[in-house]
Amino acid sequence: MPKPKLRLNRDLESKTVIFAKAGLFLLLGLVSGFLLISSILSIRNLLLLGLTIWSFCRCYYFAFYVIEHYVDTNYRFTGLWDFAKYIFNRKRKR
Repeated sequence: MPKPKLRLNRDLESKTVIFAKAGLFLLLGLVSGFLLISSILSIRNLLLLGLTIWSFCRCYYFAFYVIEHYVDTNYRFTGLWDFAKYIFNRKRKR
């Protein structure tokens, strides 16, 4: 009996599954954030954690939206690894 082939590069198309995935990410973030904050409860640590999360969110936004819409409109990134290769190759071309 032949083995079925796995399609690993298939895009997620079900809106229900996409929203469920987003909900699971939100739940994971809330639970892990609550556990982290409850173990290090202080104003200083809360502010540093908030600043860290905000900074990484802004960096992620820059890596995708800003580069694609303002710096190089012809390039489309599919992930942080592609962004790192783009930056590395850009520096090598100079």
